[in-house]
Amino acid sequence: MPRFLEEPVDAYIIKSNPILRCQARPALQIFFKCNGEWVHQSQHMSQEHTDLQTGLKIREVMINVSRQQVEDFHGPEDYWCLCVAWSHLGTSKSRKATVRIAYLRKNFEQDPQGTEVPLNGMIVLHCRPPEGVPVAEVEWLKNEEALISEGLTEKTGDHSLIISEAQLSDSGNYTCVASNIVAKRRSATATVVVYVNGGWSSWTDWSPCNVRCGRGMQKRSRTCTNPTPLNGGAFCEGMSVQKSTCSTLCPVDGGWSEWSEWSACTSDCERQRSRECTAPEPKHGGRLCDGVALATDNCTGGLCTQNRKLLHDAKAQGVESSSDVALYSGLAAGVVTVVLLIVAVTLYRRSQSEYGVDVIDSSALTGGFQSFSFKTSRQANPLLINSSMQPDLTVSRTYTSPMCFQDSIDKELMAEHSLLDPLPDLEIKDYYENPSIDSPGIAERAEYHVQSHPQTFPRGLAPDYRAVGTMLGRRGNTLFAPQACLPPSRHVHKATAVFGRAGGRLVVPNTGISLLVPHGGITEDTSWEMYMIINQEDSSTVSEEESEIFLSPTVTYGPPGLDLSCPIAVTVAHCAEVAADNWTIRLKRQAQDNKWEEVMSVDEESTSCYCLLEAKRCHLLLEHPGRYALVGAPMNPDAAKRLRLAVFGCPDPSSALGFSLRVYCVDDTPNAFQEVAVGERGRGGRLLEEPKTMLFRGSAFSLQVSIQDVPQLLWSIKPFTTCQEFSFSQVWASSRHPLQCAFFLERYSHSSSQLSCKISVRQVKGEEQILQVYTSVLENEKTLVPCFSQSDCTVTSQTGSRAFKIPLSIRQRISATFDSASTKGKDWQLLAQKLHIDRNLSYFACQESPSSVILSLWEAQHQDTGDLDSLASALEEISKDQSSRTAALGGSR
Repeated sequence: MPRFLEEPVDAYIIKSNPILRCQARPALQIFFKCNGEWVHQSQHMSQEHTDLQTGLKIREVMINVSRQQVEDFHGPEDYWCLCVAWSHLGTSKSRKATVRIAYLRKNFEQDPQGTEVPLNGMIVLHCRPPEGVPVAEVEWLKNEEALISEGLTEKTGDHSLIISEAQLSDSGNYTCVASNIVAKRRSATATVVVYVNGGWSSWTDWSPCNVRCGRGMQKRSRTCTNPTPLNGGAFCEGMSVQKSTCSTLCPVDGGWSEWSEWSACTSDCERQRSRECTAPEPKHGGRLCDGVALATDNCTGGLCTQNRKLLHDAKAQGVESSSDVALYSGLAAGVVTVVLLIVAVTLYRRSQSEYGVDVIDSSALTGGFQSFSFKTSRQANPLLINSSMQPDLTVSRTYTSPMCFQDSIDKELMAEHSLLDPLPDLEIKDYYENPSIDSPGIAERAEYHVQSHPQTFPRGLAPDYRAVGTMLGRRGNTLFAPQACLPPSRHVHKATAVFGRAGGRLVVPNTGISLLVPHGGITEDTSWEMYMIINQEDSSTVSEEESEIFLSPTVTYGPPGLDLSCPIAVTVAHCAEVAADNWTIRLKRQAQDNKWEEVMSVDEESTSCYCLLEAKRCHLLLEHPGRYALVGAPMNPDAAKRLRLAVFGCPDPSSALGFSLRVYCVDDTPNAFQEVAVGERGRGGRLLEEPKTMLFRGSAFSLQVSIQDVPQLLWSIKPFTTCQEFSFSQVWASSRHPLQCAFFLERYSHSSSQLSCKISVRQVKGEEQILQVYTSVLENEKTLVPCFSQSDCTVTSQTGSRAFKIPLSIRQRISATFDSASTKGKDWQLLAQKLHIDRNLSYFACQESPSSVILSLWEAQHQDTGDLDSLASALEEISKDQSSRTAALGGSR
């Protein structure tokens, strides 16, 4: 019987037609039979040869199957063929071989989807490859590299990729790849993120009490590092810093008790008495008593004899001889000291002339501040390279500083140039230290009153105008010269306006201080004349705690009997660097006894008021009129306050060739710099470089101001003024008087009209700023000074709808929507969260309309930009969240 050595195998039609092959031994004939029908002999290709080992004939037959044949066949099975071989003993049939058209479709039936899973969670990626013949094989790629299957489980059928315990290394881009003999297809890439939710570390030990004596503050902290949130994992919930009050026992210095009685007279004619350091005993590191604990005295008045001589005679001889020695020794030491002092002074002056640096305390150089115009700096300075080169001054431009008038009388005063001239040699220290409208000793003064509106106050309350008056001095028995007024006192910055039910905004221009009265805060048919007054205070008046200083101007709003149905929003500028947790900042209010009492701590929650602290401003929600200020206590030496630095210049009136530079270091608040601007205007000063800011840290190191790179061939500088220094306490508590130092220069000839130098302001072991001076000393043009913040600095108040960014109808609809909790979740807490005002929510919960108060705070926060887009985006986001939540609930049902 024939035996098949090679049987036909399954074949696929890709591009060319397949060939089916059949080989048998022994065989006389071999024919193919396809789909039950014999293939015509003409389509067979056969060949025959003899096996050398057995001598039997081997026949091989091949046929070619075309794509057309397969496509035209329609049967219950695939297209198939087999071989039939004949010999002289009989026939044999081979296996069936199928012939199919191979293909692989483009689109996956199911692409893997990206997912986010927690650490040790399960990752499941589904993949169903496209339809194809033969069936496609599937493999997974991770970040374009073949995925190692170790530790992975692949489901049968849908080729899902399962990772039972996800690790951080499993994050990546996964791709499902399907391939067969026709093509290879790639699925969409699925991004897998394995995230780690943060966890708190253990609390650190409590820090030492921040005060050496008395009641202070200590804190402990923890970090979100156990583990650290990764790949978008949730940050730890809760507080990272805990603060607690602490008290440190104050040191008690020792004191002497009363002397004991004298002892009996001894044989040496002496008596003794003693005392002890027990009244009180030194405790907690206090100092020991100064002096002696045992006293000795001659008990016979010097009449006792020793060795047959009067005791006082023996002592007198010794004293006389020792007195001569002491006299000559003292004279010799005095001569040597004088010689050494002369040599030391000579060497010191010689060394200082080489370096050109002298140090002087500039605390006595502070003076008045008047108007200015200012000039930009030039980066390239020809004078530093070649003194003969004339710099090009055509690119210079003149700036001017803000000068705004709150009242008509202020405008009249400022129009008189002579009114702002400095008053020489006037002793007015007492007036500045106690600026009061009712201060005695100032005769023939005039007081400006705002036009009263008696009908705008509830019955029984009279407006108090004394707080908003402006004093004018006239020559009489007073200290004032003719046509001269007092330099602006610290409380001339004020604004007044009448508000009714429509509410409005009150602004003190160019000071960073404003007040917002919400709509409806004042009852119907009632109006109030409200005022705001700004004053700077000496830090020593904050409290008995020496560590606290003023970080903002004090702000007074009233009148005292003001009755509002909802809190007002007050915006105050401050100078604290709040980027790091280095301050304990409190809001304080001045009581009737002029002592400052704490209202709230910014870091703590309170239901009496609200404080939203920003980088340079603080927004307050207040309900009681009064005088308020932000004060701060540094937690560590890294606590810093911002200083604004500016250099002004003008010709020296005492010298035709002289020129003076004045450098100011003030708190970085608009109000503080406004005072300097007003002062320099009258003095004729020009701002020679745009103001810069620097951080002054509470490290107890002083501030040094020095002048550098003065062309020595063109200018000379007054000796002992090249480097001046402010003590740490002067700068740290400088809210009362701006710090000023002066450099006096003199040119050698009238042809030297350009001045170029640098002013270095640096804190010892701290930050440094350079002010570049490049100006012409002949410039004297003066122009009006534009405002820094408001386009129209004469407008101090707005009432009604003009004062608010949010239209009244929209505001009422928002409040009605969010004031009451509902199943939709649109309550005021969600509104506060979306507007990033989600701290101290207990304050809003106590309000009659929490949403309205939140919107008032938003108005105060965005009064300059008026960015309604942020509010619209927050409301749109709430709406989208609500839609998604509703769809999810509908789907679950």
